[in-house]
Parts: sequence; structure tokens; C-alpha cells
Amino acid sequence: MVLAVLGGAGGAAWWYFLATPQAATAPNTVSVTRGDIEQTVLASGVLQANSLVSVGAEVSGRIEAVHVALGQAVKKGDLIAEIDSLDQENAVKTAQAVLAGIQAQKRSQQASLVKANAALTRNAQLNANSLVSQADLETAQAAVESVQAQIDQLDAQIAQAELAVESAQLDLARTKIVAPNSGTVVALLVEQGQTVNANSTIPTIVKIADLDTMVIKAEISEADVVRVQAGQRVYFTILGEPDVQIDAKLREVEPAPTSINSDTASNDSAVYYNGLFDVPNPDHKLRISMTAQVTIVLDEVKDALTLSSALVTGKGPQGKTIVMVYDPQTKQSERRPIEVGLNNNVLAEIKSGLSEGDQVVSGGVAGARSGQAGGAGGGRFGGGLLGGGRP
Repeated sequence: MVLAVLGGAGGAAWWYFLATPQAATAPNTVSVTRGDIEQTVLASGVLQANSLVSVGAEVSGRIEAVHVALGQAVKKGDLIAEIDSLDQENAVKTAQAVLAGIQAQKRSQQASLVKANAALTRNAQLNANSLVSQADLETAQAAVESVQAQIDQLDAQIAQAELAVESAQLDLARTKIVAPNSGTVVALLVEQGQTVNANSTIPTIVKIADLDTMVIKAEISEADVVRVQAGQRVYFTILGEPDVQIDAKLREVEPAPTSINSDTASNDSAVYYNGLFDVPNPDHKLRISMTAQVTIVLDEVKDALTLSSALVTGKGPQGKTIVMVYDPQTKQSERRPIEVGLNNNVLAEIKSGLSEGDQVVSGGVAGARSGQAGGAGGGRFGGGLLGGGRP
């Protein structure tokens, strides 16, 4: 009796597994979608001011007053600082006194010249009447020439003295340090009462930067620089706002690498070329020496049909790219040739062969029925089997 029951149960189980159809397992798929594709070069950059001018003191002396503060906006010609001008004022007075003395000597010689010319005229008349000798006439002529030569020498001394006065006045003017251009004071290197010495080197008083426009200097590796050229679109982010993309256009790529600035370049060091581009900075949010994560766009396609680059590696007999497309309605897969456009190794542009929403087999094996529907000889795809094809 027990054996009969067991036999009946076993027979029922056998009939159930044979009579009940097995559900086909759908393959793993990826939908064809629309999106933007970019082929890019990544670089690390540093922000610099459009211009950075070091304003120095060209005369020595004590800083009498500082008229600017760090971060202050200045315009060209604004007074920045004043140096004690007593020495320069005295130098101007001394030079003017020397000039006045030489001018007085010239006036004296001019009076002598008048007298010498009168004597020459008188001797010439007397000589014509044979009242004085020829020697007396020649002596009078020599006296005129001598006085004229002294006047010429004094003219040269006057010109030299005038230059000395102008130089002294220039030194006096330099005690008032003014802004050579408009910008923002980004460094203030002196304080009131400090003594500066300009005899050996020009000491820097302030540094003025034009922050309205920033220049990004991006280091491009030698492997990528051959694909980069002026005019390409670039965008970058800063560390403080990694989600904010700032767009610009590449202005130029420097012809020599950054290592050229070093006299002892090493063959073991990486070679980078600077790519430069400008960014408006009206609110001065961007600051000097900030780090920028730069992306240079080599090529791009907008609103294209896209598919993962890993799914477009299979090739057919004629060398065409082949993918397996799964139909959820019929639960069958088919091989389909496609045309691939821009491929950045992450996403690939599908130019033909697929439509938006198509399900492309991404890996795994479909059920027996869908695998058979796919046909024998399904190609490999990224190391997996396409549509259950046999290896």
C-alpha cells in the first residue's frame, strides 16, 4: 500500500514537470536612449588674474602715508602711498640753484661779448684809416671769439643743469606712488613708517590685479596636446562649487612645455603644455590661484541616439558592428547591424540600425526559446554571449 502511494506521488510529480511549460528567462538588456555625447580631454588648471602688476618705489625714504587697503579697487592714477620727500625737495632746490648760477655766468659773458664786439667794430674802423695796426684788429677779433666760446660752453652747462633739475623733480614726483592701471589691490607689502631702499632693487609697495577677467592655465599632457587646438569649447569647475560648470573657449596652447622654464629639465618628469582661456569674472567670485578641473571638448553630438560603448564591440562577418536586440513582445532576440558615430569609450552615438527604446542585450543568456530564436552563431559581446549563442 505504501509503495503504491509513493509510486503514485512520483508519477504525479513526473507528469507535472513534463506537462508544465518552463517560463523563458529574458536576457539582460539596455534601452537605446537619447542624450549628448562628448569626446573630451581632462586637465588640471590654475586661475590667474588677467594682469598682475607689482608697483614699486623708485626712490628711497620713509613711507609717510599709505592710502589704499588690501582688496580695495583703484583706478589708474590714484594715489597709493607717499614717501617722505624732504631729501628730494632739497635736491630740486640744489639743482635749480646750480642752473641759476650758470645762467648768471652766461649773462655776464653775453655782456662781455657786447663789449668785445664794440671794440672789434671800433678797431676795424681805425684800421681802415690806418690808425691802428693789423695786430690790434686781430686781437679784438680773438677777444670776441673767446667770449663767444665761453658762452657756448655755458650753454652746454645750462643744458646739463636743466637735465639735473628735471631728474630731481622726477625723483620728487616719485615720492607720490600712483596706480599705473586700474584693478584690485591683492597684496600690500609696506606699512606707514617703514623705510624702503631703492638703491639696489626696487621694493614692491603693492600688487594690483585685474580680476574682472581671469585667465585659466590648464596643463595638457603631451599625449593629449596633439588633439587640442585654439577655438575648442572648454568648461571647468572649481573645488568650492564642483557642480557649477563655467563655459569658455580655448584661446591658445603655448608652444613649449612648462618644463622649459627650468634650466635642468629631467627626462623622467611628465611633460605638460599650458592651454590658456579667459573667463569673465564681474562679481570677482573666481580668485587667484584657485584650482580648476578643466574639460576640453574635442568633439560632441547633441540629442543623439546613445548606447553604452561596451555594447558596440561585436563585429559581423563584413566587419559591421552587430548587436543583439530583444523584443519583449515576441520574447525573441535578433542580430542587427548598426552604424556607430562618435564614441568616447563611455557612450556611443548610434547613427542607424536602432530606434529610441530598443532593448539591446547586454549580457546573460536568454531562455531556451529566445536563444533558439536568436539563431546559432550569435557573436560574442564584451566577453559575454549574445542572445544565448553558442561559444
